[in-house]
Amino acid sequence: MKLCPARLEPIFSPRLWGARNVAPFFPEKSNLAEPLGEAWLTGNDCAFANGPYEGKRLADAWREMPVEWTGSSARGAAFPLLIKFLFVEDKLSVQVHPDDDYAARHEQAAGGRGKTEMWYVVRARAGSEVMVGLKPGVDREKFGRAIQDGTVEECLRHIQLRAGDAIFVPAGTAHTIGPGFVLCEIQEHSDLTYRVYDYNRRDANGQARELHIEKALETIRFGEQRGGKIQPVRIERESLATTYFAACRYFVTEKWEFDKGLSQRVRPERFELLIFLEGSGEIHWGTEQVKCGPAQVWLLPAALGTYELRLDSHSEVLRTYVPMDMDEFGRELESQGVSKKDWSRLVHR
Repeated sequence: MKLCPARLEPIFSPRLWGARNVAPFFPEKSNLAEPLGEAWLTGNDCAFANGPYEGKRLADAWREMPVEWTGSSARGAAFPLLIKFLFVEDKLSVQVHPDDDYAARHEQAAGGRGKTEMWYVVRARAGSEVMVGLKPGVDREKFGRAIQDGTVEECLRHIQLRAGDAIFVPAGTAHTIGPGFVLCEIQEHSDLTYRVYDYNRRDANGQARELHIEKALETIRFGEQRGGKIQPVRIERESLATTYFAACRYFVTEKWEFDKGLSQRVRPERFELLIFLEGSGEIHWGTEQVKCGPAQVWLLPAALGTYELRLDSHSEVLRTYVPMDMDEFGRELESQGVSKKDWSRLVHR
């Protein structure tokens, strides 16, 4: 079967907290009648725009893909990574995502998979903040009272962010996102969310959105908090700057910044996803090429080998993949002179 970089078409989800104009990322989505909150770029219903699976839904194509496309590290019944853009103009609900164990026991009808995620800040208005994790001393009883009193925000850690920052949000972490952000979210392929507080909002039909307080209290991690704002490792080599954000068993994510050209190689045990943030141009492999641009996600088959990005200006690209193991990540950074003390803070086991 032909091997080539393959782009996925986005699908869009309205949200109460979303934006009515998501240009320049998606110029056709402006002056919207209802706010748009999410663009799913690797959702099950996203269709391939080119290549041998052109026109097929990702969920259907994934079941057919040979190991030359999938690699060996991520084979399974379901595609492992969900990539989204979030356009946030109002607060999200205060919420939590379950871990895999809880989802497998209680949410088989919804896929049985938990949700660990990270957010990369594409844009942020001055002063914009997220709330991630509980403040010291907040236990289940205190958090439960805060839900009843409408004071949940007082229990959460407030974190101001600007473009280029990133946050790691492991399953079990209570959180919300404030207005003023465009985020790229990289996560397990799951949409399980338990809302604990929604600011008493109503939807377009005047109905309050469902809360899931009992399940949330069962899944929130009380005590020591994990995750939060990432202190990345940045390595500059000639014309390429690589920023390493996070490594967990579900994904590794890094950012490339470069001017015009970059040559890389896909490892044969895994596929990769490239998320283009800035820069337009072409992806070259062998004797072929295809055009690429911002707000696009491309799947690179595991057996693709060497490829080259030839873009027209300063470019920023996120790369994410499912790792074979965490030792692989450490070896890569140590080979570039990064100490274990520095790279280990990015690893979430």
